[in-house]
Amino acid sequence: MSHAAKQLAATKAYGGSGKNGKLPSYIEQEVMSWSKEKIILKMYDLFIVSCKRKDVNKMGKVLIELMGSLNFDYGDMSTRLYRLYEYCQRCIFQRKFDEALHIIKELRDTWSQTFELE
Repeated sequence: MSHAAKQLAATKAYGGSGKNGKLPSYIEQEVMSWSKEKIILKMYDLFIVSCKRKDVNKMGKVLIELMGSLNFDYGDMSTRLYRLYEYCQRCIFQRKFDEALHIIKELRDTWSQTFELE
């Protein structure tokens, strides 16, 4: 997963501090040690929070990161997730936030249960 995705996850989990909203280095190190599964979970959380705030820009960034994190070596599953993420993009651009939120919440809950994450 990209460094930007990890930074987004860290911002969600801990919030920014300081003048530039930068995270302290010890927090950044913690985030860098997270598993890919936990980072995906935090990205889902960030989307959910952003959706409730109607922050279209941040929701779009999260979806782009989620799409970029897919491994198409697994075939059909990755393609289906990609299509769901694309659909969520269309929903947010059409201001159908509830629909996108419902999809991402379902994915988040399934992801959390599958990998036993909170």
